Amino acid sequence: MSEDYEKQILAWFEDFHLNPEVSWKEFRTTQAIADILDNLGVTYRLFPDVTGLIAEIGEGDDVIAVRAEIDALWQEVDGVWQGNHSCGHDAIISMALGALLYVKDKRLTKKLRFIFQPAEEKGNGSIAMIERGAIDKVSHLFGIHLRPVEELPMGRVSASIHHGAAIFLEGKVHGEDAHGARPHQGKNALDVVVGLHQFIKSIYQSPFEAYSAKLTKVIAGGESLNIIPGSAEFAIDVRAQKNEVLEKLKDRIDHGINSLKDLYGVDIEWKWSDFTPGAEVSTEAEEIAEEAIRNIAGSEALAPPVITSGSDDFHFYTIKNPKLKATMIGVGAELQPGLHHPKMTFNRSALDLGARILAETLLRA
Repeated sequence: MSEDYEKQILAWFEDFHLNPEVSWKEFRTTQAIADILDNLGVTYRLFPDVTGLIAEIGEGDDVIAVRAEIDALWQEVDGVWQGNHSCGHDAIISMALGALLYVKDKRLTKKLRFIFQPAEEKGNGSIAMIERGAIDKVSHLFGIHLRPVEELPMGRVSASIHHGAAIFLEGKVHGEDAHGARPHQGKNALDVVVGLHQFIKSIYQSPFEAYSAKLTKVIAGGESLNIIPGSAEFAIDVRAQKNEVLEKLKDRIDHGINSLKDLYGVDIEWKWSDFTPGAEVSTEAEEIAEEAIRNIAGSEALAPPVITSGSDDFHFYTIKNPKLKATMIGVGAELQPGLHHPKMTFNRSALDLGARILAETLLRA
């Protein structure tokens, strides 16, 4: 039976892998999952205004949930811009559906809810699912994700992934153009951007905290090399392992930009977007996952918690409902060169292992 399930999980993966769809446009992916659920006789809810769906099995008032993200990235692969599942969401869908296969004929005393969520890569798909009742009455929430080789080797599984927090800033400097021979007649936007770069590199938090802030985009000037640009666009990527450290960084950057406006006599407009909170891992949920890993793969397979500077909107579920007990399982799968790399590959035999561990976790919860 397990062998048949593994073949099915791999077949599902292959279909999702060959048909990637970017955030909020996962129309075929949503329909493909719905078709699979129809074949399994599982009830689900679709939504008229967003992609994704929520399925449920079992009985009772208590609800245990698992979340699987379904979107792909838009990136350049061999010179062609296209949808690409380089973050492994095709694997996550397949493991979640595989877990459903393993538990659907068990005697369940609680409801098991499967949240197939759109737009994780946009950082706000979880909010859309929360608004549509995804975690109503849910006591425990689990996620699962393949991890790069430098975090977990093949066959090792972690009961928790401690993602960092992230937020992004986009801004524009409004100065005045000037002739290259008469810089005193203008207000050079590049001076402001360089000042901003120096400022964010001089922000210091406790050395015991993990954090970073860096410019990720600068657009200024045109074809005429003798014109000093008065306007420039810029972007900043800000990350921290803890949510409170990220908030301090954000406040310091706001204060610094206001100071640069006065220093250079220019106007600067900016906005923050795509905040993704850091992990709030439940000890109880983590212990449930640990026991599941030991039972399915043996004690030698259990790895320590994964600490990563990457972010995931999974953690909005706990931010919006602090009583929710949640953790995300990390699966070693020989994944390389890394997540979001256009040529990302992994050992597909990890899919069935992940599905069985996730199923055991849900049953133990």
